[in-house]
Amino acid sequence: MKPFVPKGNTIAITAAVTAPDAVAASVTTGKYSVGQYRVVNAGTVTAFLGFDRVAATAKTNAAVVSTSGAAIPLVPGAVEILGFSDSTQLSAPEIYFSAATSSGTAVIYITPGEGI
Repeated sequence: MKPFVPKGNTIAITAAVTAPDAVAASVTTGKYSVGQYRVVNAGTVTAFLGFDRVAATAKTNAAVVSTSGAAIPLVPGAVEILGFSDSTQLSAPEIYFSAATSSGTAVIYITPGEGI
């Protein structure tokens, strides 16, 4: 396995009870249009990460999951490497992200790159 290498600028999202407009995390270097994304929840509350090739869908997907939902939960302090493949229909040069919380706010940092 190869270590994570950034391939674009880090974006910051402030997750809140009402999900903010989605922000694109674009790959700006290297031969790959997509790869992995390093996601950090720097907050003290769980955030629910929504994502999609379409900004409006990413925002809609950023919803607190009670029984089932499209969002990925990020516990406080979580550092995750997420990968998207052609099978998820997310092989665009950028993916949009938004995040919601059940209370309070949390800053979520997302860095596009490659590796683990």
